[in-house]
Amino acid sequence: MTMNPVLEDLIGLLGLERIEDNIFRGASHDLGGPQVFGGQVIGQALSAAQRTVDGRVAHSLHAYFLRRGDVNAPIIYEVDRSRDGGSFSNRRVVAIQHGRPILNLAASFQNPEAGLEHHSAMPDVPGPDGIKDLTEVAKDMLEHIPSKMRRFLTDKRPFEFRHVEPVNFDAPQKLPPLKHVWIRAVDTLPNDPVLHQNLLTYVSDYELLGAATMPHGLSFTRGGLIMASLDHALWFHSEVKVDEWLLYAMDSPNSSGARGFARGQLFSEDGRLVASTAQEGLMRIVDPTARKPRSKAGTQS
Repeated sequence: MTMNPVLEDLIGLLGLERIEDNIFRGASHDLGGPQVFGGQVIGQALSAAQRTVDGRVAHSLHAYFLRRGDVNAPIIYEVDRSRDGGSFSNRRVVAIQHGRPILNLAASFQNPEAGLEHHSAMPDVPGPDGIKDLTEVAKDMLEHIPSKMRRFLTDKRPFEFRHVEPVNFDAPQKLPPLKHVWIRAVDTLPNDPVLHQNLLTYVSDYELLGAATMPHGLSFTRGGLIMASLDHALWFHSEVKVDEWLLYAMDSPNSSGARGFARGQLFSEDGRLVASTAQEGLMRIVDPTARKPRSKAGTQS
């Protein structure tokens, strides 16, 4: 059976080329933004770490974005096999472009084992049926969307995004910092837990920081707002299937110091909490008419 080509392309992107035992090379996709999409770099870094671990499954990762990625250049991933213990393995990964690190990632892996279990309840929100996909919502508002964002919002994607709360790109209102989005890969995937973890890592960077803009009535599609991810953390609580509907429940408890902080929980459609996320990002309001300060090329801030 032929897989959706956009999803197949993403799987290939996350696969990486092995150069040496602990060194890998990855390409990039241009999604219309000024830099490489952060979820791609995290997903590739996790993929590199996974390629150096036998039999153990990732349960957490913590990453720091250091510089903007260049979509026109390959990314080199160097893996440090920090530790292989009796039950856990730890890996450190540095993503490098143009001779400088753009991301540091630490990931921990564990032998699967049974233990005590409990989890948060899934929010009581409508299911994905009957909710429009983000691309359909964007098409309804094309004339109000800045031209530079149209490609990002309307291109074919490897994932469906169905927002439970209404989306308004033109005139966002001040709302509580809560959002719920149903996500699912656009096609059926092989039953490979490692692949599903890689794809969840990739997609977990979508939407999350946007929760921190909601109390302020701001949108990344409008001028005057600079946003950039500073870090990203992800915990895998149990096996996840990204080709089945997942509810991404996000909230933002704080924004201060030109930074926003957001948290996320990912639930399977039957209510299991399968993963959690956290992220802090730059949220800076700028006057587009003001003279831009000089800064070192490639930095986030």
